[in-house]
Amino acid sequence: MTNGVHSPANLGLAGKTILVTGGVRGVGAGIAQVLADLGANPVVCARRPGDDGREFYPCDVRDSDAVAEMIAAIVAKHGTLDGVVNNAGGSPFALAADASDNYSRKIIELNLIAPLIVARAAHQVMVNQPDGGSIVNVSSVSGHRPSPGTAAYGAAKAGMDNLTESLAVEWAPAVRVNSVICGPVHTEQSHLHYGDDDGIAAVGATIPMGRLALPEDIGNAVAFFLSPMASFITGSTVTVHGGGEKPAFLSAANADNKA
Repeated sequence: MTNGVHSPANLGLAGKTILVTGGVRGVGAGIAQVLADLGANPVVCARRPGDDGREFYPCDVRDSDAVAEMIAAIVAKHGTLDGVVNNAGGSPFALAADASDNYSRKIIELNLIAPLIVARAAHQVMVNQPDGGSIVNVSSVSGHRPSPGTAAYGAAKAGMDNLTESLAVEWAPAVRVNSVICGPVHTEQSHLHYGDDDGIAAVGATIPMGRLALPEDIGNAVAFFLSPMASFITGSTVTVHGGGEKPAFLSAANADNKA
């Protein structure tokens, strides 16, 4: 057990080939590591390679031709594509009134259209496999609460969760589609959102569990959805946010019995 995260048990993923988009840094790297620890064969893609030595494909997931070529290469090498984790995404801070139309369009393309492109390419393979396949979309609490400064991102993530439900119905029973809704996660880029170590700790203190999630926390939830243990689960979401945000009125109230 490290930093409150247990080492994952065997979930039946040994030998499974699983694509993790945006899998070289941050949450994606954490997901890939959990899958590797479980004996799976995580394959990662991004626009630039990482330094972890995993099988890597350079790919702009907004480009349907590039995605199709990548999926074909993975299947040609491994003979199967057992799972996909749509993790690539994100957004810089930009107030909606100041962001250009082109900026907002690119954010929505990366966080909503690209996962659909990847899912469709994966489905074409998985639907013809004896054991089908599993797709997990990595979403965000930003899609389920106000997201000031990242409005287009929040809207795209809300769309991703609806997309998850729709694809699950369309593609059952061969392909399962689920979503992991993430709260704040402590990665190498946390300082860009929360400032220095004191800022990160202060944000963590607002979460009932007393800390930000670690990438492994997200990876464990993703691994469960990918595994045979979730074989009857599709069109579902699990929220990994440590209890969420404490209601603001609790801090503002002055009653003697306030929490």
